Amino acid sequence: MSPMSPREASSRPVVRTVLGDVPAEELGVCDAHDHLFLRSPLLPGRELDDPGAAEAELRAFAGLGGRAVVQWTPRGMGRRRAHLARLARATGVHLVAATGLHQAAHYDEALLERSWDRLAELFVDDLTTAPVRAGLVKVAGAFHGLDRHARHVMTAAAHAHHATGAPVAVHLELGTGALDVLDLLCDGHGVPPTSVVLGHLGRSPDVRAQLAAARAGAFLAFDGPSRAHHATDWRLFDSLAALADAGHADRLLLGGDTTTRAARAAGGEGPGMPYLLSGLRPRLARELGEDFVQRVFVDNPARAFAAPWRPAPAA
Repeated sequence: MSPMSPREASSRPVVRTVLGDVPAEELGVCDAHDHLFLRSPLLPGRELDDPGAAEAELRAFAGLGGRAVVQWTPRGMGRRRAHLARLARATGVHLVAATGLHQAAHYDEALLERSWDRLAELFVDDLTTAPVRAGLVKVAGAFHGLDRHARHVMTAAAHAHHATGAPVAVHLELGTGALDVLDLLCDGHGVPPTSVVLGHLGRSPDVRAQLAAARAGAFLAFDGPSRAHHATDWRLFDSLAALADAGHADRLLLGGDTTTRAARAAGGEGPGMPYLLSGLRPRLARELGEDFVQRVFVDNPARAFAAPWRPAPAA
């Protein structure tokens, strides 16, 4: 289906992709957190910067039934929005790009200083007027808390949300600090919890915190299965089952979070983006049922990343 016109899009929640706004029900099977392009000084020599390799990985995902990927790469980390648009056209996969900022360690200090006082404006521009628009705001917490940088960026993200309706996606360092984030974004700045996606919940075994975040109404992303440096798989199913048994299956998302060349299935050591569907999906169906699979791969992403987008603010 073709992207919606601005008039159609403004009348109901839609997902803002790199090719335009798409009805939520059209999103399809979704990798809710991944990276086709990524560059950081913390990952020297492991950049995701090859469009051909990105296309091969995306086609492998699409070949297993994948229809959408939400790329969480924010500003200043090589997100390559024009290439994302080309990939979406070439593969037919819906791609959602991000604005926002990661932790300060990923950036040159001078770059942060130049943009520090106008982050909300930059985020809103990316979401509403850029040639290839973003569909979410990515922010990041610190380990077990929120440092000055995190609080400033999240405050700007909240302003951007209120100006546009955009969802806010949060990197939780090693899965920690979820409730601190909700306190700041939701209680402090009035962002509805249903507009917040908390990432990396699988990296912390704190099921009580996960339950509290789900009860608050946020979406919980369990991402990075079979990452070599994160012991996530052995506790993933216990966490998912506990949350589903408590009535929160409608808050859960799954993503690959492929961040380096070596982690890719196409040309790397894998298992990469396709593993969500080739490895994880069959086991989820066996252990938690087909209804659960439909929710986490289709229904929940359609709600988590849809927004009643507001027009660009007047100049």
